[in-house]
Amino acid sequence: MFRNVAAISLHLIGPLQRKKAGTSLTRCLHQTLTMATRLQARRLDGIDHNPWVECTKMASEYDAVNLGQGFPDFPPPDFALQAFQLALSSDFMLNQYTKAFGYPPLTKILASFFGKLLGQEIDPLENVLVTVGAYGALFTAFQALVDEGDEVIIIEPFFDCYEPMTLMAGGHPVFVTLKPSPTQDGELDSASNWQLDPTELASKFTSRTKALILNTPNNPVGKVFSKAELELVANLCQQHDVICITDEVYQWLVYDGYQHTSIASLPGMWERTLTIGSAGKSFSATGWKVGWVLGPDSLVKHLRTVHQNSIYHCPTQGQAAVAQSFQHEQLHFGQPSSYFVQFPQAMQRCRDHMIRSLQSVGLKPVIPQGSYFFIADISDFKKKMPDLPGDEDEPYDRRFVKWMIKNKVGQALSGPLCVFLQAGHKSSPSSAISPGTGVHLCQGMGSLSGICQKLLGQAGLGGHSGFHLLQQATSEAL
Repeated sequence: MFRNVAAISLHLIGPLQRKKAGTSLTRCLHQTLTMATRLQARRLDGIDHNPWVECTKMASEYDAVNLGQGFPDFPPPDFALQAFQLALSSDFMLNQYTKAFGYPPLTKILASFFGKLLGQEIDPLENVLVTVGAYGALFTAFQALVDEGDEVIIIEPFFDCYEPMTLMAGGHPVFVTLKPSPTQDGELDSASNWQLDPTELASKFTSRTKALILNTPNNPVGKVFSKAELELVANLCQQHDVICITDEVYQWLVYDGYQHTSIASLPGMWERTLTIGSAGKSFSATGWKVGWVLGPDSLVKHLRTVHQNSIYHCPTQGQAAVAQSFQHEQLHFGQPSSYFVQFPQAMQRCRDHMIRSLQSVGLKPVIPQGSYFFIADISDFKKKMPDLPGDEDEPYDRRFVKWMIKNKVGQALSGPLCVFLQAGHKSSPSSAISPGTGVHLCQGMGSLSGICQKLLGQAGLGGHSGFHLLQQATSEAL
């Protein structure tokens, strides 16, 4: 510190000698120190870019349909809309603060609903925290539990916020890659073929490992981790005394008879697991921004500390609507009338439609087991058009997306798969994951088929491109 002050003082000698009489030494020193001060916090270094901000900007600039970001263009189910309308018009006190850690009827129904699924007696006061969306739950968890130098294991491809949230907390991300198994000629790849190497996964655990982040169903691959895979992860977490942060926002969107299993339900895992969920994904109401985290009080109490010293409280009316929506689902759970039964059925029909459409133009989709996102191989397209415009070090799939929009090949905006990879894999030709783009299917099937036809006309076709499975097709299906 003193060396820095001395250096500044020497730096000031020249300017002071040239100043007119009466110039204030204090003023000059203040100006120099102000100019030398670093404005932004160091924890923001390297995380200033957000792909979804870029997606939204490009969609607006080129009047494109935003297929890179996951939100529906159809309404939530009627019972959820009615619950929100009731919250707005009934009890005027719902316009005021509620309990800091969650609206009591919501924490109570979350404890009851998920307690049965996880095989736990969940205390609504100690084991539930309501947050500003699942994004808020993730941020709170990283801030509460990850310290300087802690290692966090991230399975890639991964939802893009995991890495910057780790870095902002002072942690060090450690990556382990899902590797696709070879397929027979003409056979479509499936998300179930993307596997963790048990030996590689075990090698990532060290004495510095604090947490592992698990996302099932996975965004963007659409992989639903099997019970055997979860047991592998669970055994390693217990062996190395590691916390598991599990992002399960797509748990109701599972296809083809696959079953979603929460890792917190496995023996010995409740005590070391934070389970994160989202009303936005569960009830197709992403703008409500209601999320939650479930876990033992020994972990959740630290999240409450972050919560009470940051946002403190989430909007009451949205919480009231979600509470009513879960009460409805609890009455209908497992029956044909349940939204959690109807929604994945509609999404599977939408998925199958898009798979056929993409195949018809030479793309090679990876069939997802769950979520409303999937990826498609665009490596054949890269062979035919290898020199798309863009920066020399810019990943091909990012250039592909920009080219597609700027040249109006299709009035849709996708998200490149590279945003779901660590920096070293974004443009590496030796990566196990081919280049690709991410597209959200929340618009009309006719428009998307038209985009495919335009692509076919441009290159003859066939990177990876991700496709969200949400919009118009489900409007009628639901």
